[in-house]
Amino acid sequence: MTILLDSRTSQNASIANSISIPITLLSTPGLFGQIGLNVTSATGVIRTQLSGTVACQLPLLPVATTVTITIVRGTAFNDPVVYSSSEALNINLLGPQLFTFTASDFNVPKPTSNLLVYTAFITCNILGTVRVGPESFNGVAYSD
Repeated sequence: MTILLDSRTSQNASIANSISIPITLLSTPGLFGQIGLNVTSATGVIRTQLSGTVACQLPLLPVATTVTITIVRGTAFNDPVVYSSSEALNINLLGPQLFTFTASDFNVPKPTSNLLVYTAFITCNILGTVRVGPESFNGVAYSD
């Protein structure tokens, strides 16, 4: 029998074009979501399902631009990567471009604190790319 342990949402921006946050280069990732899942009652294998969305806009002078979303188990960019995806922005679209993702983490070690933390980062290869909203990061933890 599968047991739902916890579910959380990190909602940074609920509405389109409600924020204007520059995306930094690969060397300095931007945090756009973080959740902590309570796994105290887990008795078997822990697995999580993670999802989210981020809207980005090209620099004022459109050039070939790639956005990378990285999800880690932990709080720092160098923690274990659970999911990573890179996507080229469409240079012909000057308005917001929406990226959605779904990831999972299976057989997760139970943390001694009983709080399983996931953090969502975003980076870009070109300066001037902007996060414009909406942005959300969601997670659900299950156990046997």
